[in-house]
Amino acid sequence: MATVHAGAPSTNFFLDGNFSPVAEERDTEEMLIVGAIPEDLKGHFLRVGPNPVHVFSEEAYHTFDGDGMIHAIEFRGGKARYRNRFIENEGFELEQERGDWVYKGMKSLMDPTPSRIPEGAPSSKNLANTAFTYHNNTLYALHEPSQPTIISLPDLDTQGPTDFDGKLTHPFTAHPKIDKKSGEMIAYGYSFQAPFVSYSVIDQHGDLVHTTPITIPRSIFMHDFAVTEKYTLFLDFPITLDVGRAIAGGPAVDFEPQYGSRIGVMPRFGSDEDVRWFDVETGVVIHTANAWDEGDEVVLQASRSNTADIAGAGTSEGNNLQENQGRLHEWRINLKTGAVIERSLSDTPCDFTRVNDDYACHKTRYVYAGIFNTERAFTFDGVMKYDNQSGITSEYIYGPNRHGGEAVFAPRVGGDLEDDGYLVCFVHDEAENQSECQIIDARDISAGPVATIIMPCRVPYGFHAGWVGTE
Repeated sequence: MATVHAGAPSTNFFLDGNFSPVAEERDTEEMLIVGAIPEDLKGHFLRVGPNPVHVFSEEAYHTFDGDGMIHAIEFRGGKARYRNRFIENEGFELEQERGDWVYKGMKSLMDPTPSRIPEGAPSSKNLANTAFTYHNNTLYALHEPSQPTIISLPDLDTQGPTDFDGKLTHPFTAHPKIDKKSGEMIAYGYSFQAPFVSYSVIDQHGDLVHTTPITIPRSIFMHDFAVTEKYTLFLDFPITLDVGRAIAGGPAVDFEPQYGSRIGVMPRFGSDEDVRWFDVETGVVIHTANAWDEGDEVVLQASRSNTADIAGAGTSEGNNLQENQGRLHEWRINLKTGAVIERSLSDTPCDFTRVNDDYACHKTRYVYAGIFNTERAFTFDGVMKYDNQSGITSEYIYGPNRHGGEAVFAPRVGGDLEDDGYLVCFVHDEAENQSECQIIDARDISAGPVATIIMPCRVPYGFHAGWVGTE
């Protein structure tokens, strides 16, 4: 039970090496640039992740429990400015005031140690450590058991959680979808109690205008979903949540394939009774890439694996990475005949699937993703680009002892093609203990970066990235 010492070695995989947190917040333009930052790259590259300060148990710490920290680079005029900031919601501030842990974390909830949560304080921390979305000129940092947290740009100050004027009554996914054509943000949340899934639509002005429960038979870990121009797709896949199982000494989150997998399809402004369920091959999807309407079919593309190890985040003893590392997969659901055709698209093990956000909810030709290291969990060795037209997977590998995270697509200012832009990502050289930000031409990723920013400090591995463009 201690403060985590940033950068110190640990026997916990997610507190060691470049998973270890950093303590200092910085704001600097003093960075070495290899190559030249493109003049037509304008905006904010944002990456969020867990950066724990105080933990109840170093041994039991789970990476999902880390305090949120944003690492951001603002690009303008061929120059770059780096900032990193803690996300300072109420739970974080309570622990800062105490100088020690207040919240135990997901793997220590059954520990008999008395609670330290003050009366009237939130029962859990809104860590805002998982992902971003940008809607109605507002940047949100997201944590799926919680409300979205508004973050100001460019200073990354925490404005605090929002419930959309009291209309948001359910947890809010880390992966809402923004339909740029309608201006709507489509979201949902899952829960341990019924209704196990709740769904909402926020209109182009930021007003929550539609909410409905979605009935499924049990509580599941539904980390992502998908949206087309007409429909919303819910993934009822068998990663189950069970408090009773945890109390009995088992994992709160487990893969139970006997329950099978199915995809629910509902009109965007539909309700529970409008959902049509389609059985698919049993497996796991943590992250979707995109979905769209095509004639009578709804097409979904995502990273799909055979099994999952959410509780151990892929590090459990005897864990089979071959089985729980995803590969790009496609489902075609014919709404007229009820037939489902699914196929594997690429043999490259991957996740953190992304598309050009301007095309989300509509047909896309390209998918980008992080390439898994097949020997070490939660580790990405490069980036890939899949071309739906040719079926070709292009790859760029960072090199020996070099690992990265989610690469986000940043459109080129003035560009008009789907892949006319850059992939931006953080990479860490473990042999040199040196972090970088790489900028890769999305039209030719195998050529490697057109520019590399040598970071002035270590940037730990994290979760999801985002891009907010500026003109």
